[in-house]
Amino acid sequence: MSAGLLIVTAVPAEAEAVRAGLTITTVTVAPVGVGPAAAAAGTARLLALAEAGGNPYQAVISAGIGGGFPDRAALGTIVLATRSIAADLGAESPDGFLPLDELGFGPSTTSADPALLERLRQALPRATVGAVITCSTVTGTTESARALAARYPDAVAEAMEGYGVATAAAQAGVPFAELRTISNPVGPRDRGAWRITEAFDALRCAAAALH
Repeated sequence: MSAGLLIVTAVPAEAEAVRAGLTITTVTVAPVGVGPAAAAAGTARLLALAEAGGNPYQAVISAGIGGGFPDRAALGTIVLATRSIAADLGAESPDGFLPLDELGFGPSTTSADPALLERLRQALPRATVGAVITCSTVTGTTESARALAARYPDAVAEAMEGYGVATAAAQAGVPFAELRTISNPVGPRDRGAWRITEAFDALRCAAAALH
């Protein structure tokens, strides 16, 4: 898994946690920005530069902390995405939210590469496995959290970059996966309930298992 692996995070603190856990030196870790647009652009640039240099990456993982849906992913745990979903890319309608697929503008979901996901599952057997939604606006109310949970019953976590990274990887023909550690519950923004330190510790542990 390690040879030719690119791990992208949103912010430097996440990249530092991943680097702190890694015991191998053949992995590139880089922060590419917050949100799906920055993540897609930054990842695409790194993939293109590596290919142009004659040493293309063999796989890319979107990694970092995120929110866990209550009763689906506990605080401080590790999550592996079966698929990354652009949860707010679409249109409103009188009948509810219409995802990109239903509008006929392309997929709003990218599945993790099966082989890469299986290797991650073997390395992290205690991880929760399920869909991870990508939102440009983080969920902040009980109503929004319930609506997302109902719309995506297989979703276990929420973040802001996975779908962007997945899009860049797909266009480059590079296997993709998403790994999150849970810092807060999806729903009302209660900073007192966040467990950032535990999430970073879990991120370091997850990185240490990659080899």
